Amino acid sequence: SLVVYFSMPETTEPDNMSREEELSTVVIDGEVLGNTQYVALVIAENTGADIFRIEPVTPYPMDHTALEEIAQQEQRDDARPEIAGMVEDMEQYDIVFFGFSNWYYDMPQIMYSFLDQYDLSGKTIVPFVTSGGSGFSNSISEIAEMEPEAEVITDGLSISRNVVQDSEQDIIQWLTDKGFIQ
Repeated sequence: SLVVYFSMPETTEPDNMSREEELSTVVIDGEVLGNTQYVALVIAENTGADIFRIEPVTPYPMDHTALEEIAQQEQRDDARPEIAGMVEDMEQYDIVFFGFSNWYYDMPQIMYSFLDQYDLSGKTIVPFVTSGGSGFSNSISEIAEMEPEAEVITDGLSISRNVVQDSEQDIIQWLTDKGFIQ
């Protein structure tokens, strides 16, 4: 199994965070993690999966307003931001946990870049999302459309940004219920 995720914490400083920074992060033992990063780490830790963080070649700004502007422009342009690094030997994985934050009722455009770059035919794609309330929106159907030869789990894991910090047991229960951990 492989956990592939994109997470954009808007700060690395745990003290004196703005409201936007608090909503996009989890602080564990003084370390700031993005919400989706935290969920990805819990999934990997409990399934024994490898992990790959999708990062853009051109880093996104940490400033919330600037990040929003770029995210919205990328959506308008149907952009495909270039990914730094690559998954070594994608063929070895049967299950791909696929995680992201909901950005304006969609996946971040860099997730589309990943789906364009890798053929996930024959694999099981297990989506997970963190959001402010929109859940997956139409992302699961988008993933299925882009990867028609993969099995896309339609009832993926959706976690509100308001409860990410306290979601570890819910994530583990979901993984257990789905048969990903015994």
